[in-house]
Amino acid sequence: MAHVELSLSGAFVPQARTPAEAEFVTSVERWTSTVTTADEPCLVVDNNGLILAVSPSGSELLGLGKPAEALGQRLSSALRLIDFTAGAGQLEDPEAEKIPPLLAVRSESLARGLMRVAGEPPLTVDAIATPLRSGERVAGSLTFLSPVRY
Repeated sequence: MAHVELSLSGAFVPQARTPAEAEFVTSVERWTSTVTTADEPCLVVDNNGLILAVSPSGSELLGLGKPAEALGQRLSSALRLIDFTAGAGQLEDPEAEKIPPLLAVRSESLARGLMRVAGEPPLTVDAIATPLRSGERVAGSLTFLSPVRY
């Protein structure tokens, strides 16, 4: 039987902190940093619909260019949203505001739906969004995206 010794010097020992001493990070901030490096197509918008973070694959999927260039843009303006008719007309503001990332903020609940983005050919995306809270209020939403293949 072998003898193994483990050294505890330099071991990680979490420090106890009171709430007053703790540095609180909001849900939006946590998800923003996670989404920035995620492999999955996803994005975070704030409660005004501004893009706070988009994963590289999400930015590529939606045609937003480089992720850093999309930050601060209003999502409904950054995407060239079109309707599901044969004519593929541009989605007007009242309808564009009903896409899952924005609907999750307004409804304060989970939202799922299809979005159609202009392109050659047009892209249909299944989007599942959940509201992100800061205390009692909704501060944004996190959305995961999946292309719909026909």
